[in-house]
Amino acid sequence: MRAVLCGYYGMGNGGDEALLATLLQMLPAHVEPIVLSGNPIETEKQYQVEAVPRKSLPAIVQAFRRADAFVWGGGSLMQDATSALNPFYYGGLMLLAQQMGLRTIAWAQGVGPLRRSISGWLARQSFRGCTAVSVRDSASASQVDSWQVPLTLAPDPVWALKSLPVPGLWDLPAPRVAVALRSHSRLTPDRLTLITRALADFQKATQTCILLVPFQPAQDLAIAEAIQPQLPGVSRILTLIDPQQLKGLFQGVEMTIGMRLHALIMAAAAECRCYAISYDPKVSQLMQDFEMSGATLDSLPTTASALTHDWLELFANGDALNPAQIQATVDRALIHQEVLRSALR
Repeated sequence: MRAVLCGYYGMGNGGDEALLATLLQMLPAHVEPIVLSGNPIETEKQYQVEAVPRKSLPAIVQAFRRADAFVWGGGSLMQDATSALNPFYYGGLMLLAQQMGLRTIAWAQGVGPLRRSISGWLARQSFRGCTAVSVRDSASASQVDSWQVPLTLAPDPVWALKSLPVPGLWDLPAPRVAVALRSHSRLTPDRLTLITRALADFQKATQTCILLVPFQPAQDLAIAEAIQPQLPGVSRILTLIDPQQLKGLFQGVEMTIGMRLHALIMAAAAECRCYAISYDPKVSQLMQDFEMSGATLDSLPTTASALTHDWLELFANGDALNPAQIQATVDRALIHQEVLRSALR
């Protein structure tokens, strides 16, 4: 059996690459994947799978003709917050796959925001035609349920991604703290300055090694490069391509300060204390589900000293998830694997 895998793959985003790596890990052994990728050569090299250009309609149609199934996910594909075109691209591919008779699976979806009526209509039509649907959070479940579409709810599958060690990580001085920020319209220059000052003061107080982790270098690397020269102690910028190494990184840190959803998931899965800076409902949902410390970008403390105080309190007295909580979450994340097995039987 062949299955075309569609997501934000091959675009240099560590979180989406982690979703692809997890999907490949969970795919039944009898299923041969064909990945739609923004960088097919790199995807083939990284994962040893066939890949085709995600924006070439002839290549996509040819892949569909050779396939038996279409797996759409995971992550926040059906949303129009980052681009009004997202629902047209992903919804169009799902409807095309359904018209061509493929089994269609919406896998580990985060649905919304859908701010435009046409976006909501496209999403509803796409999900209604699916063979199986799994979502990764309760807000997405409520949205899909309102369309009267049967669904399975389970935590983000990246909780269950296998990790690999990062060469040289343990040579860096301990304790280590990871920082994973991303560009965003609400991460204004003033707020970035405040975060940088707070990080510098935090490092002075704790003598920690700061690891700046750009999950999507095209967006995040400039932020890391702006912060690093202002840190008084030892720091490194770690740009990791392998998503399993990216997850393994968090097994070597004591605390994570993150905007990126999958940085926070990977850190929490590694028994790491987490401070979330939310720019999106999906991050706020994670904070709520796991009682994670943090604030939205709009409600950050107004002074660097107050933010430093919050981080010092978490560093000294905060709790990570315990092993039983983590294992229970991983076990529930594996429900996404059972959805695949059932639909691709």
